[in-house]
This record gives sequence, structure tokens and C-alpha cells, in this order.
Amino acid sequence: MKKTLLALMIATPAVAIATDAPATYATLSGAAPLVIGHRGASGYRPEHTLEAYTLAIEQGANYIEPDLVMTKDGVLIARHEPMLARVNLDGAGNIVFGGDGKPVLNRTDTSTNVWQLDKYADRLTVKTVDGVKVAGWFAEDFTAAEIRADIRTQERLRDLRTGNNAYNDQFVIPTLQEVIDLAKAKSIETGRTIGIYPETKHPTYFKNFADANGLQRMEDALVATLHANYGNNANAPVYIQSFEVSNLQYINSQTDIRIAQLLNGSGRPYDFTVAGDSRTYAQLAELDAEGLLFIDSYADGIGANTNLIIPLAGGQLGTPTSLIDDAHSLGMEVHAWTFRAENVFLPNEFDSSSDPAAFGDMKGQILAFTALGLDGFFTDQPDLGVAAVASIPEPETWALMLAGLALTGFTARRRKAA
Repeated sequence: MKKTLLALMIATPAVAIATDAPATYATLSGAAPLVIGHRGASGYRPEHTLEAYTLAIEQGANYIEPDLVMTKDGVLIARHEPMLARVNLDGAGNIVFGGDGKPVLNRTDTSTNVWQLDKYADRLTVKTVDGVKVAGWFAEDFTAAEIRADIRTQERLRDLRTGNNAYNDQFVIPTLQEVIDLAKAKSIETGRTIGIYPETKHPTYFKNFADANGLQRMEDALVATLHANYGNNANAPVYIQSFEVSNLQYINSQTDIRIAQLLNGSGRPYDFTVAGDSRTYAQLAELDAEGLLFIDSYADGIGANTNLIIPLAGGQLGTPTSLIDDAHSLGMEVHAWTFRAENVFLPNEFDSSSDPAAFGDMKGQILAFTALGLDGFFTDQPDLGVAAVASIPEPETWALMLAGLALTGFTARRRKAA
């Protein structure tokens, strides 16, 4: 299906027509780039909360993204990391304690109030996650009921997004099912389809945990939940994503729901490290090195670090790579991460001032990427992302036949693993 469609698209001339035919974009489908609420509207509310997801939907996001970790009893919940709160370690790997006798909080990787709850003080521990020692309170050491009872969310970037601290200690940590229920309810309420974009966090780590405790592995729980809510449907408003590879290959054998391989700007997939595979994310992003062909065997697209699309040069956007064109030539979508409006996250030319927390010109940054044909992007400020897409210059309209080919059935094209 995929190769036939691609051949037809290449063979059909792009003829501009002077009619009222729908405009097409440079994206693979011809539709406007997707706006994906990164952990919800995490620039305005504590991340991975129903309140952040709701705000993202209200701001016009097409998809909301729940990162998934497991509880002690195997429930999938929305958290960026297994650590509900993280504390600092010294060079020897020991927990650092302050003058008050309490562990020193990691102020950029703590997303709940568990560190303030004395009843859970004895669950502070040191673990190794993907080969790195980390310390804190871990989701898999709590039951879903305990997490629901009295653990509440906090702003993770507490020293940058200080306004969000006003919402600390108010919101519960949602389950995957609750995120799906919200997306479905808001789809009915708004009359537009709201999709979800779940990420399996540290799948090798959680597979080892599930196996050791006789629990269903994360991928099986995820697929079962998605099938129960959306069916085994390639056109469901869902993408499954991960930074590892083997778990996505396994998921590909279990479902027709779309899959996106995440590609970091450096390093390699952790399961490659475990298996002794020397390929890096950069090599997986190359067409000549057959990295993209490899990904194409089990995934529908890629979620690429922005530096793989337009590398930075001297702190500013440099020369674009051919990644989007290469992926499109194989019929794969490209979504980029992460667009954040604060100056500290922007390429220098889009800064508004020297204040790291002030908003700069994220719209300008987004337009530089969408001009290359980007199919979608993750953003902490979905309202600004939606406004950026709305400002994309009116694209040249193509022949109706070409637009129809591009918009029909291109998602149901992934080759199943043998």
C-alpha cells in the first residue's frame, strides 16, 4: 500500500490550479502540521496533569502527550520519569544531605510533593536507570492507590516557570485511561478529534521490573488499553513513541496503531547499548547509512530532536539537513521536539532579551522548521504553536488528484515485522 501510494505521488505532476481546492502544505499528508501538547500545556501548568492536558486542548492542540511509567501494581500513569521526586548524589553516588538533615532536592527533575510527605521518607532510595545512578522516590515503589491518595503534582522547572508554582500540590497524577477519557470527552465537546501520543519511558528498565514482579509488561498493558479504547486501527488518533527500538519492534507485532521512533540529538538507544549495537541516533537518522530504512521496517515515522533537522551553529540555526525529505521519500512522517517559548530554550536569534524565563519568538523558530515540510511538533505552549501554524503562508494548491492521494490511507502502510 505504502510503496504504491508513494509511486503514484511521485508520478503525478504537481500542477497549480486556480480553483478553490483545499490548500496543501509541504507535509507528507498535505495537511497542516500537527500541534502536539508536550506533556500537556506544560508551559502554563504542571506537566502531565489533566489540567495541563485540558488547557492544551483548549488552546487548539491536535494531540496531547502522556509519558508513561508503571506503579508497583502495574498501572500506567503519566510522569516524565519514574522518579516522582529526585534528590542529588555526590561523586561517589551517595545522597547529598543539607544542613537541615534532609536530602538536597533536584530542582529540575522533581514533579510531585512526595519529598514533603514524612510518611514516605523511608522510600527514598538509590537506583540505576539506564546505566545511570539516580536517587529519589520512584513510581514503581508505590501502588496506584497510594499515589492517588495524597501525592500531588508540582512544577518540575520550579525555578524557571515560577508562575506555575501557584498550582503546586493541587492536581493528581492521572492514569493512562484518564488521559484517554479526557481526550475522548473533549473530542465530543469540541467537535474535533483530539489524539494521544503516549511514550513508553525506559522500557528496558520497566520490563525488568515487570518480569521480576510477575506483572504484565508495559507494552502489553499499553496496547491492551489502546485497543480497548480505539480498536486495532491504523487510523486511530494515536501514535506510540519510544527512544528505545526493541520495544517498538515488539509493539509493531502486536498492533496496527501508528508508531514513531524517537531520535535524540546524541547518544544511542539504551537497548542498543545493552545489546552491543554501536549504531547511534544520528546514524539511525541517515538514509545513506540505511538507518531510516531500518526504522521504516517497524515504524510509521520519527520524532526527531530539532538538532537533527536544523543543527545549531554558534547558538543559532544552521544549515538544514535532508532528514525530512529523506523520511518523506520513504513515506514516513517527521515530528520534531521540543519547541519552548522561553529564551533559555530558543536559538539565539529568536531571543527577546537576556531574561531566560521571558518568552522569545518561538513562532519564528517553528516557521523555520515547517518550511522544510515538518509534519508536526511538540510544544510546551500549544497556543503559540497553533498561532504559528495559522500564520504559515498560504501554500500553493495542487491538483485534486494529488491532494487526494496524499490525504487518503497513507497511515495504513507500515510493514509488519516478520
